[in-house]
Amino acid sequence: MTEPLPVTLDDIRAAAKTIAGHVVRTPMRHSQTLSEIAGCDIYLKFENRQFTASFKERGAYNRLMALTPEERKRGVAAMSAGNHAQGVAYHAGRLGIPATIVMPVTAPFTKVKHTRDFGATVILEGNDLKEANVAARAIADRDGLTFIHPYDDVKVIAGQGTLGLEMLEDAPELDTLMVPVGGGGLISGIAVAAKALKPGITIYGAQAELYPVMRQAMRGEPLTQDAPAQTIAEGIAVKHPGALTTEIVKALVTDILLVGESAMEHALAMILEIEKTVIEGAAAAGFAAVLKNRELFAGRKVGIVMSGGNIDMRMLSNVILRELSREGRILTLDVAIADQPGALSRVAALVGEAGGNILEVSHNRMMSGLSAKSATLGMVIEARDAEHAAEIRAGLEKGGFPVLTARR
Repeated sequence: MTEPLPVTLDDIRAAAKTIAGHVVRTPMRHSQTLSEIAGCDIYLKFENRQFTASFKERGAYNRLMALTPEERKRGVAAMSAGNHAQGVAYHAGRLGIPATIVMPVTAPFTKVKHTRDFGATVILEGNDLKEANVAARAIADRDGLTFIHPYDDVKVIAGQGTLGLEMLEDAPELDTLMVPVGGGGLISGIAVAAKALKPGITIYGAQAELYPVMRQAMRGEPLTQDAPAQTIAEGIAVKHPGALTTEIVKALVTDILLVGESAMEHALAMILEIEKTVIEGAAAAGFAAVLKNRELFAGRKVGIVMSGGNIDMRMLSNVILRELSREGRILTLDVAIADQPGALSRVAALVGEAGGNILEVSHNRMMSGLSAKSATLGMVIEARDAEHAAEIRAGLEKGGFPVLTARR
């Protein structure tokens, strides 16, 4: 006989009643353009529209409401890379519960700032979530605080599962769900709700290639322990999936699909440009996985959870510029010019005649290998697309200005 799962549909329905009126019921929208690009019907769940810009509020509020009066008085502790931290801090502040949050030193500045702004005591310690977890638990034990785990907690999982109820209520035609995966709290809750309401639905997870631990746990493989911290998807950069969540994932999830950094950047930029909405790296993993596995999702009706929108502004700028460069819409090149009056204006004229827009210019007269009467002119040029960039480059070459290097 199959053992019952640690979280049930009744738990999730109870959580939905608990959070009603305290957590935003975010919109669910069909995207015609993304559907045409992906070759399947794409429905987006905008969890970046939560007050703290992340789904984490759901589980955090449900768990906080389960505290006893004495536990509320003493306070809570948590560890997080940012979104769970903000969810706990925001709702603990609303409920008058003291909160101490340990965040790794690699946490994005914007998430640290917002967590402090919500009134929590923030301690930066550890290079990753594993080290932050050790510190947070030590503080909880020392000060008698209730530790609120970001994903391996039945109340947290049930709170996240309310997303599944909303998605199928708003789009009952869905046959597939795609969920970003870190420790597994979100996909576990959604899977329990969705499978109970619609047993034939297929659940997929999307995980960063650098942190594939839930996929490994699901398949009974050794867990990767030496993953670097440099990922755009820090919200799912987890080295240890939960015990409860792994059990649920093994029972209900079809597969975990891995996506690389450039794929997530591309998906993020595409959603920003097409849907006019800002999401973070982790939230882009789902659409990135669909694009990478078009044959698998062809013709399906796919609900994708855009789990959060907490991305640092500098990081967002980097992603946009990198994507424009990959698409050829920003061209960086060096051309050889004579070091004499009028040379720069002739180059600018050629770029302008080709329809390009010069964004940056730099001279280098110390370049070895060229005549002392020559210079290297570096330019960053805006183009319509890769084909247009090639036309600009050809125009410069034809005009007598050989391109020494071109970078994208």
